[in-house]
Amino acid sequence: MIGLILLRLEAGKEEAVLAKIKDIKGVNKVQAVFGRWDLVATVEAQDLNALTSLVIKNIRAIDGVSATETLVSTAL
Repeated sequence: MIGLILLRLEAGKEEAVLAKIKDIKGVNKVQAVFGRWDLVATVEAQDLNALTSLVIKNIRAIDGVSATETLVSTAL
């Protein structure tokens, strides 16, 4: 299962958050973006429960992450 995690960060913590997210198992790619969100992380998990755990226990727990939105990829 592939997910796109949109992240809003606290000002001044961007570099620290980016470094921590890159080290999380299951995170394939992280990109800084402009707009309503600050980062987009592409993640891979075995199933929805594993994706939920990755987002809640790993990504949202990082100091400096103020909000997330998870998009679940699907095949058309």
